[in-house]
Amino acid sequence: MTAPLPTDGFADLGLSRDLRETLHQQGYEEPTPIQRAAIGPLLTGGDLLGQAATGTGKTAAFALPILERLPPGDRGVAPTALVLVPTRELAMQVSQAVHTYGRRRDARVLPVYGGQPIWRQLQALARGVDVVVATPGRAVDHLARGSLDTDSIEVLVLDEADEMLDMGFAEDLDAIVAATPPTRQTVLFSATLPRRIDRLAARYLTEPERVTIGRAQAGVAHTPQVRQSAYVVTRQLKPAALGRILDVEAPEAAIVFCGTRNEVDQLTGIMNGRGYRAEALHGGMDQEQRDRVMDRLRSQTAELLVATDVAARGLDIDHLTHVINYDVPAAPDAYVHRIGRVGRAGRTGVAITLVEPRQSRLVRAIEQHTRTPLEVESIPSVADLRARRLELTRESLEQRLRSDTDPGRFRGVVESLSDEFDLLEVALAAVSLVHDTVVGSDADETELPEVRLHDERGGRGARGGTGGRTSRGADRAGTAGGGRDGRGAGTARIYIGAGQRQGIRPKDLVGAIANESGLRGRDIGNIDITPNFSLVEVPTGSADEGIRALRASTIKGRRTTVRPDRHA
Repeated sequence: MTAPLPTDGFADLGLSRDLRETLHQQGYEEPTPIQRAAIGPLLTGGDLLGQAATGTGKTAAFALPILERLPPGDRGVAPTALVLVPTRELAMQVSQAVHTYGRRRDARVLPVYGGQPIWRQLQALARGVDVVVATPGRAVDHLARGSLDTDSIEVLVLDEADEMLDMGFAEDLDAIVAATPPTRQTVLFSATLPRRIDRLAARYLTEPERVTIGRAQAGVAHTPQVRQSAYVVTRQLKPAALGRILDVEAPEAAIVFCGTRNEVDQLTGIMNGRGYRAEALHGGMDQEQRDRVMDRLRSQTAELLVATDVAARGLDIDHLTHVINYDVPAAPDAYVHRIGRVGRAGRTGVAITLVEPRQSRLVRAIEQHTRTPLEVESIPSVADLRARRLELTRESLEQRLRSDTDPGRFRGVVESLSDEFDLLEVALAAVSLVHDTVVGSDADETELPEVRLHDERGGRGARGGTGGRTSRGADRAGTAGGGRDGRGAGTARIYIGAGQRQGIRPKDLVGAIANESGLRGRDIGNIDITPNFSLVEVPTGSADEGIRALRASTIKGRRTTVRPDRHA
């Protein structure tokens, strides 16, 4: 007897059991909006014109209906479907996705793009393929050689059609479409629908179903109590970036949203390895497991909940301070629902989104939908992290000074050491011990590279890092090294008369100095922010320049006292 599939959002779309089982194994719990809107019409065989940005799940929206068409057994040599994409990177990405979804059907998928030896593609086409994913230029090359048989094409997909037009592929598209049978099903996806796309659709499509995903809607509730920001980071560095951001933000409790169950499980393991008390929550867990996870979170024995959207529905956690989108949500509505979990009942909260370089359109869709710009910040540097760790050390010492009712029991130790060492040196050594106990070693920390959002045509945009530093902070000597006052050799300290109570953060000080002087982020050493003032280390020869830069700047919109540190 065949075991029933767990209930999921793909059950009503008409997909075969084997495809649903594959999706279940991949950790997908429910369709994205574009998948829900497009899969049904495509299964009926009609043409479709869809507006959807990169990252909304549109690959599965056209790939799953294509795979449904593949009959069992020998399927011959000629391809059933041709997918056209603008770049080789997207060709590889789409090809891999179709291969993964079609594994149970032994789907033969071939990426065809320039820069790869054409003889490999010729051999694969001769052996037989089911789905060809091609860039227009290389597809035309194969048509000219007679190596790409389009007579049996049943489905033609034009993915990111606006980008293909921007890249000058209009004539190639005409040639490819003309070579396919007029009875084909044609699917056209574009992030925008200007007139030229409408004209293209009118030539290629027949009475298409129109689907629009991600367009800004009126009447969206504002979220004034939530500080919204984004960090641009490549996919492979997302775990490291998330850890760095959490180390600096130090949330009381946070939800990290992921796209699939597998990603939830993997990320939970990574974050526990970094020392966070993380718990997973997704649709593959039974109610007893879910209850245990929520009990740990509410009792604050866990501080990080890594979850899918479906599993996190209806959760209300009183002490939640941060929501983190590990994956940019496919629809702006989902973003609003996620960040609405903080900032409730007049409380403030923080919403952070990790954005991959090619996801600028998703960011713009969210900004239009919420009517709020996302502040794109730089990933915290090692200097930021060390400043935060010093702050935690200071807070621990302050708490002990206020709560310890019998500090005199250590007086003999201090007095005996003071016979040989200066009291300040004794205090610095004691703080160093406390620091190592509270936050551990800084030795393994490395800078994470800064990247920027790509613009709509795949170039580099100007959005990356606008809310953060202009340069990276450096891995400088800590307070336990260097000279007698704990500074690195050849450094001086600058006093700034504003601190935690004025909302000062390390990046505010680094940005003010770097923007107005010749100093770069890596020239700046330790930053110590107390409730009422801040201290910044700079090279001794650049101290006057740093002071002038800070005096010429506003920090958090206000001018403040800036001078050499009198206790340096």
